[in-house]
Amino acid sequence: MKALILVGGFGTRLRPLTLSFPKPLVDFANKPMILHQIEALEAIGVSEVVLAINYQPEVMLNFLKDLEAKLGIKITCSQETEPLGTAGPLALARDKLIDDSGEPFFVLNSDVISEYPLKEMIAFHKHHGREASIMVTKVDEPSKYGVVVMEESTGEVEKFVEKPKLFVGNKINAGIYLLNPSVLDRIELRPTSIEKEVFPKIAAEKRLYAMVLPGFWMDVGQPRDYITGLRLYLDSLKKKSPSKLAAGSHIVGNVIVDETVKIGEGCLIGPDVAIGSGCVVESGVRLSRYTVMRGVRIKKHACISSSIIGWHSTVGQWARLENMTILGEDVHVCDEIYSNGGVVLPHKEIKSNIWKPEIVM
Repeated sequence: MKALILVGGFGTRLRPLTLSFPKPLVDFANKPMILHQIEALEAIGVSEVVLAINYQPEVMLNFLKDLEAKLGIKITCSQETEPLGTAGPLALARDKLIDDSGEPFFVLNSDVISEYPLKEMIAFHKHHGREASIMVTKVDEPSKYGVVVMEESTGEVEKFVEKPKLFVGNKINAGIYLLNPSVLDRIELRPTSIEKEVFPKIAAEKRLYAMVLPGFWMDVGQPRDYITGLRLYLDSLKKKSPSKLAAGSHIVGNVIVDETVKIGEGCLIGPDVAIGSGCVVESGVRLSRYTVMRGVRIKKHACISSSIIGWHSTVGQWARLENMTILGEDVHVCDEIYSNGGVVLPHKEIKSNIWKPEIVM
C-alpha cells in the first residue's frame, strides 16, 4: 500500500518554531510530528509514503533519507511549485500513487495527531466496498467546523455542512482518508479543495463512507492545540504503553523525558510535560503543561507552565514563563524574567519582562 501526507505550506500558525524547521519536523512528544504518522503507516504494511510539500523540501529530504533506512520504508517528495490546496497535490502525485495493484491509498493531513486506527479503516473500507472512506471525530462545538452528516448505522455520508448555525451533527472531518485510485480521475491539477469540491461530489453519488475515529484526535497546527494535543497523547500513552512515561517522586501526572536529559534535585515536573534530548533541568525547577525541544537548559528555580521552548534555548534562574509563552530556537531568557504569553522569534536575548501577550522581534 501507499500513502500521501499533505505537508503543505509555511506553518504560519506555529511560528516562531516553524521559522527554524518545516512544521512536520517540529518535535511533538519528543519526535518530529510527521514521524508519528510514518511509523503508524509502516506498522500496518504501507511500503511507500509520498510527502506533498511546497516549503523547504531540501530540509525534509535530508531528514527523511536517514528515516528511510531506519524504518525500511520508501519516502519520496512531490513538490508543488505553487500551493495546490488539499486536492491538487493528489493530482500532482498521481504517478507515484497509482500502480498495477489497484489498491486504495491513504491520505493524511500532517497536523493530525491521533491513535491512527489505520488497520480498522482498511477493514471498514473493504466492508462497504465503495470509492472512498474518511475518518470523522466527535467534537463539542461543531459550529466551528465543517460537519459531516452521515447515516449512523452504515457510515454513508449524506452531505457536508460548513460551520452550521443549527445543530446538524457533531462529527467533523479528521483529516485521514482511504481512497480508491479512481478518486484521482475526479481531481484536476490546479489549486482545489478535497473537502469542499471532491468529497461532496462523491457523497452525492453515495460512494463516500465515514468511520468514527476511536480514541483521541487533535489538529496540533497551533500552539494552544499543540499543548492540548500533548495532554491527549500522553493520556493515550498511559493506557497503551505506560512504561514509556517517566516515574519518580519528582514526577506528577503524565510526563515523557528523553533518556539523555539531566534533572537536578528538588524539581517538580508535570502534568503533561515533554522534555527532549540533551536538555538540562537544574535544581528546584517547576514545569507543567509544557514542551521543551532538544538541547535546552532550564536554570535553577525557574517556573514554566503552558509554554513551548524551542531548540537550544536557555531559561534563567527564577524566571517565570506562562500563558502560552513560546520561545523560538536559540532564545536566552535572563534571570528573574517574567513572560505572560510572549512569543519570541529565534536568536534573541530577553532582558526585560513581557507583561502581556506580544510578539518579540
